[in-house]
Amino acid sequence: MQQSRSSQLFEQAQRVIPGGVNSPVRSFRAVEGTPPFIARGQGARVWDVDGNEYIDYLGSWGPLALGHAHPAVVEAVQRAAADGTSFGAPVEQEVELAELICQALPSVDMVRLVNSGTEACMSALRLARAYTGRSKIVKFAGNYHGHADGLLVQAGSGALTHGVPTSAGVPEAYAAETLLAAYNDTQSVESLFDAWPNDIAAVIVEPVAGNMGVVPPAEGFLAGLRRITEANGALLIFDEVITGFRVAYGGAQTRFGITPDITTLGKIIGGGLPVGAYGGRGEVMRMVAPLGPMYQAGTLSGNPLAVAAGVATLLELQRPGVYEQLEATAVRLTDGVAGAFAGAEIPATINRVASMFTGFFNAGPVGALAQVEQSDTAAYGRYFHALLERGVYIAPSQFEAGFVSIAHTDADVDRTIAAVGDALDAMA
Repeated sequence: MQQSRSSQLFEQAQRVIPGGVNSPVRSFRAVEGTPPFIARGQGARVWDVDGNEYIDYLGSWGPLALGHAHPAVVEAVQRAAADGTSFGAPVEQEVELAELICQALPSVDMVRLVNSGTEACMSALRLARAYTGRSKIVKFAGNYHGHADGLLVQAGSGALTHGVPTSAGVPEAYAAETLLAAYNDTQSVESLFDAWPNDIAAVIVEPVAGNMGVVPPAEGFLAGLRRITEANGALLIFDEVITGFRVAYGGAQTRFGITPDITTLGKIIGGGLPVGAYGGRGEVMRMVAPLGPMYQAGTLSGNPLAVAAGVATLLELQRPGVYEQLEATAVRLTDGVAGAFAGAEIPATINRVASMFTGFFNAGPVGALAQVEQSDTAAYGRYFHALLERGVYIAPSQFEAGFVSIAHTDADVDRTIAAVGDALDAMA
């Protein structure tokens, strides 16, 4: 049997790249097998180097709300690239992107562009410490905020997938500054403030958990965090790297009506190109150099290609009906998939917030990390490959989110639901 081109590339990659991939979850270790190497994408579909076509619900892990290669984004990037790829100097489009972000997010008066979600979260924590003069941070087990040292403590996503809740190479003394709470449990946060009343600089949270699979905030949870942090002189940081401009144009803070002190962003604001940002009210952001003593810098921050793609994406997302279309497509998809699982009598729970979702092999409910971890990951692996064979591409991990785009049609959704039914029959 002739070896596929993806298999050849994966063997070649493993000789020069750790694990053959540049981000761990791409290795398929959670689901086994060989990852397809993607050659191109258009709309709601991607094609691998062997010519296989897939309906894509990964969407580059969330930023492609417009679908692959949207004409407005492609044109913006081509136009920017023709004028030069990087200057390490101010460009007009970065001002436009910053203005769009400040206009969209009620909590953000000023914003600093960076190069990734990891960099945004790392910088936000430094800013919170600088502003409060305190050292400790509260995060939630199962939430992932990038791979900065102090945040790789009970992280979600790839860390859950690979059974590494705390990364090697993180000094214990540094990790000790990170305090762990339970997502959707405000009492666990209260207890930490009781123990460390004058030491906690900030609470950082995914307002909708997306890195242990999609877990919505429980009623009153986010409001409780706002109340607790205000009462104790700490800052509230919303990690909206996934949810920003995804669950609503103004992010989760607009959808749920909660105003954080600092917001981190990524994904969509680069339109699929590498970018991140952190922002907040003016008095906090004026701590950032060159205005204040909190130093952070980046030669490629505000890169003209990334900001051009981001501006084009946000302008498209402003069009009337975009978010209604995204949500309607996600509802149609998740309702259909839930029906297929019910028909096959396979225990499952589908969590959805706006256009992001996860189907858990778990009778549910799934509202906390302990419940997430009860999911049948072996069954998910079989399901993943059964769908892949039928031309549907979902996340190669039980502990990740799926996404729809405005490029997904009713026909795409119907074909997907039929593929799910076939895949479940094949697993029986």
